[in-house]
Amino acid sequence: LRVSAKAVYSKYSIQPASPLDFGAIVKGTKKTQTVMLENKGMLNFKFRIHQAPKDAPALQKKSSKQGESAPLATKHSMGRKASTLTQGHLSLGMFTVSPCSGSIAPWGQQKITVECFAGQEGTCEEHIYFDITSR
Repeated sequence: LRVSAKAVYSKYSIQPASPLDFGAIVKGTKKTQTVMLENKGMLNFKFRIHQAPKDAPALQKKSSKQGESAPLATKHSMGRKASTLTQGHLSLGMFTVSPCSGSIAPWGQQKITVECFAGQEGTCEEHIYFDITSR
């Protein structure tokens, strides 16, 4: 009886790399950008997008390592508001990220939409991270 197995980690890529900069936006308008999350491994994986903890700059140092949770900065105008997670959308101040969770088959892709609604004048910067299972 021959038995064999191959142990692997989830492999993925996130394009474009951080930061995601919306630039200047006219007050009262929306602007949308997309991020592509790609499964480059042999296993299905689940992902979940969260608001980064207060020590987000420390996470950015880890993002260059394969398999770490990868932060993605989103920028534009206004003050900081609390995040809310509803029906597959993550709201962070003037930013909305969707979908914020899901499953991706081997060699599959998931398009993540980041929408910015410039409701007030000023500058806003939020940090999010992608949590990939079995990384």
